[in-house]
Amino acid sequence: TFPLALDVGSGRGYIAQHLTKETIEKLIQVDIAENALKNAVESEIPTVNVVADEEFLPFKEDTFDLVVSSLSLHWVNDLPRAFREIHQVLKPDGVFIGAMFGGDTLYELRCSLQLAELEREGGFSPHVSPFTAVSDLGHLLSRAGFNTLTVDTDEIQVNYPGLFEVMEDLQG
Repeated sequence: TFPLALDVGSGRGYIAQHLTKETIEKLIQVDIAENALKNAVESEIPTVNVVADEEFLPFKEDTFDLVVSSLSLHWVNDLPRAFREIHQVLKPDGVFIGAMFGGDTLYELRCSLQLAELEREGGFSPHVSPFTAVSDLGHLLSRAGFNTLTVDTDEIQVNYPGLFEVMEDLQG
């Protein structure tokens, strides 16, 4: 049981839907997008929404028993700082569970766009956000002060009939 948990980059609160009162007593949802928090989905857990930047968390040290973050940390500009902030607000025996896209995410799309633009324009610029290499995550977490690390990867391959279906899926 975690008396106080923090969801960093919570968006509309998708993680909260999958948590129970038996596990989490109170949840603080933080996101930089105010509209996402205003449209947050209902949860059975008592929840407080806070508009804040993941790189500048407005909480005291050693506040949270659990910090979760699902598919938002790849958007931050300064990932090492965000990890330090998360570590700082966690209690000494607290738990951080995060999921983010790894370095090879959308590899085929990136390559296809680069080749097409190189062929037509003679050069290319990135059209897909860069992702942190999985091999670097352990080091970044360790530098932020985390110990007893586990970094795990899942590779999911999805096939699409064309580019428009890829774009529609990514927007959803």
